[in-house]
Amino acid sequence: MLEARELSFQFSPGVSLLQAVSLTLSAGQWVGLSGDSGAGKSTLGKLLAGYVTPQAGHISLDGEALPSRGLQPVQWLPQSPELAVNPRWRVGKILREAWAPSNAQCQAFGIQPGWLSRFPHALSGGELQRVCVLRALAPGVRFLIADEISTMLDPITQLELWQALKQEAEKRQLGVLVISHDTALLERLCPQRYHLHDGQLTSWSAE
Repeated sequence: MLEARELSFQFSPGVSLLQAVSLTLSAGQWVGLSGDSGAGKSTLGKLLAGYVTPQAGHISLDGEALPSRGLQPVQWLPQSPELAVNPRWRVGKILREAWAPSNAQCQAFGIQPGWLSRFPHALSGGELQRVCVLRALAPGVRFLIADEISTMLDPITQLELWQALKQEAEKRQLGVLVISHDTALLERLCPQRYHLHDGQLTSWSAE
């Protein structure tokens, strides 16, 4: 279980972004997170993945602190995939940095063999996002923080990406936090959903 307890975070004194936020994510669970721009959704995602240190509260994985070295069991996937890769590496090396997925796994995410010899700038945003999602599914990963990962994609590519991720997550019982402005998407994917507003989480359901 990935657990956040009483997390607080502020970028400047007196301006709190998160206020005593608590959240749990279990193996195999899909949880949605919505909120206005600037509400702190991405910051919460980065905190859960260990990219940012909370100023108060704590985050634990099965009761233990997140590891500080090696492959991280909680992976944060950002909206802009180009920010998550080395632009000087070819796509094949970017994938192999984390693990060596099989041809079948690449095909499931729509990754073409010819992409592997290209540099990131030679792929579209949707193509590079597919690569980044597959890279994040390395053995040992247990939780994914999917932060607006399909916002820039066309509807068909969105559907294909989420179907592939859903299938892989179910197979491996991965816990997934889906951060999105698209409430319809969250309703389709996530049985449990939260809204972040004024530093607080509230649960919501489809009407």
